[in-house]
Amino acid sequence: MAKAAQKVTLSPSRDVPFDKLVLSQSNVRRIKAGVSVEELAEDIARRGLLQSLNVRPVLDADGVETGMFEIPAGGRRFQALSLLVKQKRLTKTAPIPCIVRDAASEILAEDDSLAENMQRVALHPLDQFRAFVALREKGQGEEAIAAAFFVTPQIVKQRLKLASVAPALLDVYAEDGMTLEQLTAFTVNPDHARQMQVWDAVRNSWNKEPYAIRRMLTETSVRASDGRAVFVGIDAYEAAGGGVLRDLFQADDGGWLEHPALLDRLVTEKLQAEAEALASEGWKWIEVATDLPYGYSHGLRRLAGDPAPMTDEESAAHAALLAEYRALEGEYAGNDEYPEEIDARLGQLEAAMEALEQRPLIFDPAEVACAGAFVTLDRDGSLAVYRGYVRPEDEPREESAVPGDGDADATGQGAVAGIPGWQPSASSAGVTVITSGGQPIGTDPSDDDDDGALKPLPERLVMELTAHRTLALREAIGRSPDVALTLLLLKLVSDTFRTSSSSGSCLEASVRHVYMTAQAPDLKDSVVAKLVDERHAAWEADLPLGDDAALWDYLAALDQSSRLALLAHCLSFGINALHEKVNPYGAGISASGLARRMAQADLVARAVDLDMVEAGWEPTVDGYLNRVPKARILEAVREAKGEGTAQLLDHLKKGEMASEAERLLKGSGWLPEVLRRADLEARDGEAIAEGQGEDAGQPEDIDLPAFLTADLPENAASMMAAE
Repeated sequence: MAKAAQKVTLSPSRDVPFDKLVLSQSNVRRIKAGVSVEELAEDIARRGLLQSLNVRPVLDADGVETGMFEIPAGGRRFQALSLLVKQKRLTKTAPIPCIVRDAASEILAEDDSLAENMQRVALHPLDQFRAFVALREKGQGEEAIAAAFFVTPQIVKQRLKLASVAPALLDVYAEDGMTLEQLTAFTVNPDHARQMQVWDAVRNSWNKEPYAIRRMLTETSVRASDGRAVFVGIDAYEAAGGGVLRDLFQADDGGWLEHPALLDRLVTEKLQAEAEALASEGWKWIEVATDLPYGYSHGLRRLAGDPAPMTDEESAAHAALLAEYRALEGEYAGNDEYPEEIDARLGQLEAAMEALEQRPLIFDPAEVACAGAFVTLDRDGSLAVYRGYVRPEDEPREESAVPGDGDADATGQGAVAGIPGWQPSASSAGVTVITSGGQPIGTDPSDDDDDGALKPLPERLVMELTAHRTLALREAIGRSPDVALTLLLLKLVSDTFRTSSSSGSCLEASVRHVYMTAQAPDLKDSVVAKLVDERHAAWEADLPLGDDAALWDYLAALDQSSRLALLAHCLSFGINALHEKVNPYGAGISASGLARRMAQADLVARAVDLDMVEAGWEPTVDGYLNRVPKARILEAVREAKGEGTAQLLDHLKKGEMASEAERLLKGSGWLPEVLRRADLEARDGEAIAEGQGEDAGQPEDIDLPAFLTADLPENAASMMAAE
């Protein structure tokens, strides 16, 4: 027969009048910690007593119950109740829920007191965070939650922020996989996906410190203390739609701006507005830069202006400040040190006088017309304007005949040597040119609101077009040993006879592989690119590149024709016919250097009889036509197909015009001026002049699409072609 399990007997519960309760000396809690008695009393008054008191009957000397009960467990609750009674918010005879232990129990009172305090499990912080979220979701505001639990609203915000971390990270924290400090670091960025990326990166790393986590979560953001943010202002940034990351757990210096691109745009716009206001002073150019590089004024002459005189009011103010300053100095001249308030006042006076003494410079208007200014930011985010710099090309000088300088081509525009009819930039006399990085700003590249005038090609497009030309020249040089040899001799002769200093080697002649900094997407798949790659692969397969001795023997054994062919191939990789941005700060290529490069490239193009049409370049929508204004598209069609054909397109929108122009120009052999050879263009111009007649400028007999003839009178298209 199975033995019956012993029954557990629980102490009975009953209500005991408050005035029958007293504190027990057996309570083991002696040190006050946690919530104060006053806060606990307010909580009991609000929600009632949530936990009964543990009590025992008080016995007299004879062991008889006296009707009083001592409290070994629950002393703080009793003290809170006593405070409510004292405040007359609870009556002295109010019944108090109690668990009454038998006076004859073998369990000591100290045992009960110790067990009640040690057996309880403290609430996990994550449970508290989630409980706060539940309260908010049920309608309690942060202020109400804070008041209910006697904490500040800031603490409630922090707890709610912690609960908003990615659920997977909260699970890791719940399993003690990260510390509370690490968890707080993840709150700086609300993006759960980014939080998980950072945790995956640091979880097995030696550096999982909270500061490292914060740094990774904000690495794509900008500090609010950054000069750009100070210059724009956080309010303006947020008004433009920018977001700010904040850290609720430590000082964050104003937070992090999480949209750097928007911030940079706002900085540029504000600097541009400052530059436009400065233009009224008559400067020839204004360069705008968020951060001017070291040596930005290298090679520029600084104008010597005269300080602007003070007005009568400013002079009087300065005199008053100086008089007060000297009076204070005289009054405290005998003291070892100035009193704190006097020292502060002297500092204020010095700053005020310095502000008046820092006078703006006045420049000669004639010098202003050929000089410029820089508009930038100081490190602290304040506006900085540096006026009065003259570039070498703007220096007054006698007129001299420079080949290609100022010559007009057939279109009436000036020309850079080697690129007829093309200029990197142009500006009207008397109009301030505002640039950033050397390029005009304040215009939308997609804005095609032109007045019909031919404007300079976009510099990025010129760079891409010259990349096509450079690659075509490489291919041509690679199959032209005689030209390659001449080019190499030109390089060696230039180094030998034009240098002013010797190098450390007995001979320095090398090919530096020039990479295209800007290129169209189709360049790598072009015909000339494939020819260069095939030729390179063929040589690479034959050359013993692993051993210098073997390579020497191989080269020495080559016949003269093969040696010249290999020379031409290697030399071709050093061809640089690329247009580059002229650096306004003196570093990099100069305007004269770029012109000389282009002139030499044209000489080489003539020598190898380069034809960019045969090299495979065509005016496509993506490669050219959609990148230039409508006036340029019409110019191309006019040159290739005649004035009449161009007139058929001038009413179309930009996209339709570009698409139709691509169809009309296909196979026509038309090239933009950047890709033309000067000698061929001169010869074609003479041929056109000789061939001008009654048919000049008429459209060819071409098959026009329906949308070009839909609005014409019946048979108008065929009549126009037949005239």
